[in-house]
Amino acid sequence: MSKLTLGTHPYLLGFEQLEQLLERTAKTGNEGYPPYNIEQSSETSYRITLAVAGFREDDLEITVEDRQLVIRGRQADEDGERVFLHRGIAARQFQRSFVLADGVEVEGAALENGLLHVDLRRSAPETVLQRIAIKTGAE
Repeated sequence: MSKLTLGTHPYLLGFEQLEQLLERTAKTGNEGYPPYNIEQSSETSYRITLAVAGFREDDLEITVEDRQLVIRGRQADEDGERVFLHRGIAARQFQRSFVLADGVEVEGAALENGLLHVDLRRSAPETVLQRIAIKTGAE
């Protein structure tokens, strides 16, 4: 008896890519920093909000790579002349990844009050009706 997986189910033709996508999502391994929210603001729009206190606009980079939204943060070390008696606010880098479905596009991003907002919009897919001609053996 063979085990059926999502990509090998007989009714799901051509969905092998979906199984790879699920594996890639599981491997992103985001350790929880920075914390984030994902909210649905309408039926076709979403907003991802990351808490990035201490990061400037120049410290952040947002890219879409192979249907994957990647947000990176890196703070420049400017404490060469500063002496800390206690350092509880770490200037650490991060990378957060979110897999985007087909039709989901990044509309824009804004940084306000230590929160990075990334707005997404999902376009409605077009309905396609295709009629397939049936050939007979005599042709």
